[in-house]
Amino acid sequence: MAWRFKASKYKNAAPIVPKAEACVREICVGSYQTYGNNIAASAAFMAFNWEHSGSSVAVLPLDDCGRKSKTMPLLHGHTDTVTDLKFSPFHDGLLATASQDCLVKIWHIPEKGLEQSLSDPEAVFSHKQRRVETVGFHPTADGLMYSTAAGCVALFDIAAQKEIFSNNEHPEVIQSASWREDGTVLATSCKDKCVRIFDPRAAGSPIQMVAESHQSIKDSRVVWLGNQSRILTTGFDAARLRQVIIRDIRNFNTPEKTLELDCSTGILMPLFDPDTNMLFLAGKGDTTINYLEITDKDPYLIEGLRHTGEQTKGACLVPKRALKVMEAEVNRVLQLTSNMVIPIMYQVPRKTYRDFHADLYPETTGYKTELIASEWLNGTNQAVPKMNLDPAKREHGDEPIIPRLGPKPFSSNTGDVSFDKVFAVPVAPGSHENISTVGQDNCGDAPAGGSKPDLIVEIEIQKSEPNVAGNGNGNGVQKSLTTSERRKIFEQNSESSENSTEGEDRTDADLRRFSAVRSSIAERRRVYESRSKSQVDEKAQSPVPLRRESSKVEPLKPSQQLGGNSNVIPASGIENKRISVPEGKLLEEHRGKKSAMEAAFSAASIKRTSTVFGKVSKFRHLKGTPGHKSTHIENLRNLSRQIPGECNGFHANHERVAVPLAGPGGKIAIFELSRPGRLPDGVIPSLVNGSNVMDFQWDPFDAQRLAVACDDGIVKLWRIDEGGLTEPTNEPQGELTAHLDKIYFIRFHPLAADVLLTASYDMTIKLWDLRTMTEKCILTGHTDQIFDFAWSPCGKLGASVCKDGKIRVYNPRKSETPIREGNGPVGTRGARITWALEGHYIVCTGFDKVSERQISVYNAQKLSAPLNTASLDVSPSILIPFYDEDSSTLFVTGKGDSTIYCYEITDEEPYICPLSHHRCSSLHQGLSFLTKNHCDVASVEFSKAYRLTNTTIEPLSFTVPRIKSELFQDDLFPPTRVTWSATLSAEDWFACNDKSAAKVSLKPEGMDTLSSIQQVPAPVKKPEHTQFGNKSEYETNKQQEIQKSVSARMEYNTKLEQDDMEGVDENEWQE
Repeated sequence: MAWRFKASKYKNAAPIVPKAEACVREICVGSYQTYGNNIAASAAFMAFNWEHSGSSVAVLPLDDCGRKSKTMPLLHGHTDTVTDLKFSPFHDGLLATASQDCLVKIWHIPEKGLEQSLSDPEAVFSHKQRRVETVGFHPTADGLMYSTAAGCVALFDIAAQKEIFSNNEHPEVIQSASWREDGTVLATSCKDKCVRIFDPRAAGSPIQMVAESHQSIKDSRVVWLGNQSRILTTGFDAARLRQVIIRDIRNFNTPEKTLELDCSTGILMPLFDPDTNMLFLAGKGDTTINYLEITDKDPYLIEGLRHTGEQTKGACLVPKRALKVMEAEVNRVLQLTSNMVIPIMYQVPRKTYRDFHADLYPETTGYKTELIASEWLNGTNQAVPKMNLDPAKREHGDEPIIPRLGPKPFSSNTGDVSFDKVFAVPVAPGSHENISTVGQDNCGDAPAGGSKPDLIVEIEIQKSEPNVAGNGNGNGVQKSLTTSERRKIFEQNSESSENSTEGEDRTDADLRRFSAVRSSIAERRRVYESRSKSQVDEKAQSPVPLRRESSKVEPLKPSQQLGGNSNVIPASGIENKRISVPEGKLLEEHRGKKSAMEAAFSAASIKRTSTVFGKVSKFRHLKGTPGHKSTHIENLRNLSRQIPGECNGFHANHERVAVPLAGPGGKIAIFELSRPGRLPDGVIPSLVNGSNVMDFQWDPFDAQRLAVACDDGIVKLWRIDEGGLTEPTNEPQGELTAHLDKIYFIRFHPLAADVLLTASYDMTIKLWDLRTMTEKCILTGHTDQIFDFAWSPCGKLGASVCKDGKIRVYNPRKSETPIREGNGPVGTRGARITWALEGHYIVCTGFDKVSERQISVYNAQKLSAPLNTASLDVSPSILIPFYDEDSSTLFVTGKGDSTIYCYEITDEEPYICPLSHHRCSSLHQGLSFLTKNHCDVASVEFSKAYRLTNTTIEPLSFTVPRIKSELFQDDLFPPTRVTWSATLSAEDWFACNDKSAAKVSLKPEGMDTLSSIQQVPAPVKKPEHTQFGNKSEYETNKQQEIQKSVSARMEYNTKLEQDDMEGVDENEWQE
């Protein structure tokens, strides 16, 4: 057993995460319900799904970093979500994409990457009305691609552009496939809970072996462990626990090792390196990436260092030849998150990194092969030659080993084959020299002499097209030009087009086509602001980088070149080639034929600049700051984990907090916020309810009264004496027998005192008058479990969300049935609801049908469909919302999360605007916000909360960075509604004597407001016209404000230095 104690060279491989500056940032990635990894990498490029629909693919250089624009070049090739994507192991520029639109497409990525968006692939293969699930390349045969759709496995010869094998013997959807390293057989995992060994070249049925695998129909993955006779699968068992199973094909029906992990919903994506036996398990929706080492003896899986960071949307391994071997980097994982691509480097610690550590880098599979698809299909097996990663033994030293970027994947018809001829760039627009003729078509015959050319230079395009007039041959075959020839043609046409349009009319299409004359976003924004009537109202600080129709341009006419219209503002960078059109002139010229585009432009002129270039929130850079440790309550213990999902699990007011404790009796501990510090060991004083606690809530108008709902249908009202609890007590102030069944939750009225709402398992909601302990109203109409209820800000209406997938709006005092009803979240795990924007909108958090958490915004008057839905991640915890009506900020988080997601809810698209999210240092079990009057406005604190963790209660402050923090920021703190004292009594409310809540200013005494020191600028004379155009009134006023602000901070003295000097006598001058 000595081998058990043998230390592995890779045991201490540590994940090293680069700084944010070294990552690809500000990308747009959604959550896709696919069987793919959503990201792929070659030694030169990375590719990943783009946007929430996922129908486009972004391709970037492997070492790229920094912020990315939403207008960056993409692959626009599919009409539905891209389900899988893979690079060829032999050509780093050859990319295959599979999609739900039933197509597989082959793309050629130029050597310098994408310089413009591509929509025309090199080849297209169809799966005949079946959604394509996976795609990939053969590990040893060049030009051989596989894909799966439903229960079909298909092989394609890319060089011949044809399907060479197809089999439909799988009874269910194939979820994953993996080739053995020698390319002889394929392993598949299927939705029928079985794993199979598949040999496409076998006589008879290609399915060689079948074994039962993970006992859940949810997603499963399979990966072949290199060239071994073992495979590894990941999936879920019957109890939905995540599993890892290792099987030996020599004893296929019996698992060699079964490892059960946790109960998360995201599938584990296995990433295996056969050279080092390192296995990485990245779960979709997880924040951790596990590293394990696989051995050939028990325990088979040895756990290494675990990486914890951002939430994973996808992951892949980088080819070994692209690693930094002189830094002892043994593997690199590309982690795809919702807005970043993070390269995680796994480094083996060594004393020095000056030398190449050959013991860490065995010879790895190379990138050159002599085997082609047709030969492999005929039974030939040939291993890919190995290569050494030692820089001293490489042809180019320590330069990265990157093969020639993949040529266009089609066969040549001529013997005159060179590497330049197989490259092609898009045909130059307007070029007539782009068609050349060739001789007779050889139909793919082998070259003379019987020698087989290298596929790297052999693969070209073979297309049959109609005869071209004057081509001189009868077959109409079109030959591709070389890269250098087409590049010259394109550059010549671009230059000649630019030169020929000097001083002539140029169409808008020309301006959009040629990148040399495109204006930047800043230029387009200045053009827009120069003619916007309402630009003074609000200045957009962060324009959305999208081409707007409102930033149209007009060609510069010769008369304008010479005479020059003083109202025309030339855009910088393009000099006299492009000018903006004044609003009046544009409307005058197009008044007769006004199209939809022009109507949109007219509408834009009366909108704020921010609505056109993207809304910029004052709370965009909000900052969450935990309180000092001296303000924490520590040494919490025995917290309850059995609180129902409808309960928030933690409630606080400005004096004390309530925390449920584990154990029988339904105990709730009360802690005084005025006594922070470490709690003494021993029994924690608590309220003993006698039954399991279902929900609890503080009275919003009485900081000493706590209402607790129990599973026996009774609501107990507790009064906490001044000074807090000193010992356990089981004597409440009052009891209310509300229902005969369990209670889901309770809610106090936001304006009326002594009005309590209860919702029960009997699917009814009741309203109670706590002064008389009597039932006043009952609400019906729910057909399933009631998840949540929220009062509108005016206190007249209420909204509920139910397990039946419906949102209902009630007017409790006028009707017991809902007055409006609409579709809510389709997931049945739970939901929450709240009102926004003075009750005009409803925000609902919940799950979709695949358990992905989402936030939806509805118009309160039209609940048929959400205005917008934002997806977050896959997690079992329910998102609990808190809405700050003064700032229109929505805070959402779940039990067990470590991130508080922040959004601004707006009354215009996109309705949900993400702000800076706050990431806590530890997981929290609950979050409770205080009322507005307890915020420290002097520190620009616009929201304050308390956070419950496993052992502490911590204050959390949300502030906005401001320069003049010594002033009261009245633009952030408008008069707020008084929600901490009752506006009307229960009797008045039930009698429909409504009254609006009073509003008060939060400005402290003696503190100046920000608006009071901002002087109104004096009227400015109309500036003279210059050759550079007019300065807008806004820019002039802004410049004067800056000058006055600078002058106010500087000492102002009109006295000159020479005034204090003494003069000389006149006779001295005469001398």
